[in-house]
Formats: sequence, structure tokens, C-alpha cells
Amino acid sequence: MQTAIEKFSIFGGVSWGSLDTSKETIDLIEELILPDFRYIRNDITELTEGLPLYHSVLSGLALGDSRMQTAFKRAGVSQEVGENAIARLSETKIIRTFKSTAIFNSPFLRFWFAFVSPIFKGIRDGDYKEFRERFEKRGSDFVQLTFVQLSYELLKLNFKDDRLKEIRPFFEEGISLDIYAKTSSKKVIAGVCRYSNAKIKKSELTKLQETCKSAGITPDIFVIVAKNGFSNELKELKSDTLRLITLKNFKKLVETDE
Repeated sequence: MQTAIEKFSIFGGVSWGSLDTSKETIDLIEELILPDFRYIRNDITELTEGLPLYHSVLSGLALGDSRMQTAFKRAGVSQEVGENAIARLSETKIIRTFKSTAIFNSPFLRFWFAFVSPIFKGIRDGDYKEFRERFEKRGSDFVQLTFVQLSYELLKLNFKDDRLKEIRPFFEEGISLDIYAKTSSKKVIAGVCRYSNAKIKKSELTKLQETCKSAGITPDIFVIVAKNGFSNELKELKSDTLRLITLKNFKKLVETDE
């Protein structure tokens, strides 16, 4: 599942035919994407109208935490200019917005604007050195947001009996949560996603509880999603009010319904 998530964060949203997932991700990128830079760029330019402003805002968004304000700062544009750009890009279906956040509808487009568009000149000329350095430095962190968004889809499946009416990140006054959701029965869910190699300890739950208290949120259910599992101490606390989710649970997203 780790391989599937990492590959999806880059190749998701586009039909690549048969993808050899046994190959290293960076090798697949250099084999399937970078040599076709000009063709792909032409297709993407049709979506963005080729405007440098839109490309700057999308790159700011792709490299950030999904907050529009963060994207505007990275792009070096005012809030008014940025919001106008976001509104237009939403119309073209490149992104969708939720309050103060915006996410890409295609993982591939997010990858493109994070790692290819900002340094296109070298890639255009067949020099991949800067790309490789950039990807090796930031690739792991880049997957985190995809991991969060896939967690949303998994939680939607897990709460079929009490459907999620809303699920999104929470950003207010310097306080952030990866997961903030409400169910049809008005239960509040708060959680974090950790795409790291370390097992998550009980202290993560304590930190989550303190964050919710500071935000004035009283969750009915806490959720912690972890790439590499949990400590025994934390697993002992698992209950109806504390959901612990690991990579193996993500298999639900690729299972075919009967």
C-alpha cells in the first residue's frame, strides 16, 4: 500500500496504461514524464491559458499545505490577485476549494506544478539534475498531503452508516488539524495523519486532544492515521472514540464492490 500511495501521488488522475510499480518512482518519472515534457506542457497550458500568474499560484499551492494564503505567499501575489486566480482555476476544474483551502483534482497536476513547472527550462533541455535533487529532497514530504486526502476517502467508507457531511483540514488562528469532520448524526471527528517511518506513540493522542481544546473543538471521535503503525500503549486505547488506522486499512480503497 505504501508503494501504491506513493505512485498515486504522482501518476494518479492520468491513464498511464501499465505502470511497473516495481521500479523506483524517480526512475518512472524520468522514463514516462520528463521526456514528454513538451507534449504534457502543451496539454496543461490549455487548462491554465498559459498565464504565468496561474502557474505561480498553482506551484505555490502544490508545494504548500493546501491553504490558499500559503500559496499566495509562495507565489508572491496579493490576496485579491490570488483569489481571482483561484476562482478562475476552479472554473477549469484544475482545483476545488473548501473555505480557505484548495486542492488539486488530479494528483498528477499537483506533482507537475510542484516539481516540473518551476524548473521547466532544464527539463525542457534534457537536464534532469535539478529535478532529481528537488524530488529527492522533497518527495517524501510531498506524499503527506496525498496521504491525508486518501484518508478522507477511507473515512467516508468507514462511516457509511453515519455518513460524513463534511471532511476537511482545519486551519484557524495558528491551529491546524489534518482531519475535521462532521457526521449526519452531528458527531464531530478530529484527527491527524502521520506519513513517517516512526510508530505513533500515546503522546500524539495527547497532543491532538490539546490542539482540539485550544481550538474549542469537542470531538466525539478521535482518528489517528499512521503509515507505520502505533505503539502498544496507544493500541491499548483503541475504542469507538479512538480510531487507529494503518496502511493495511487503505486496501478498502482499491477493493471492488461485490
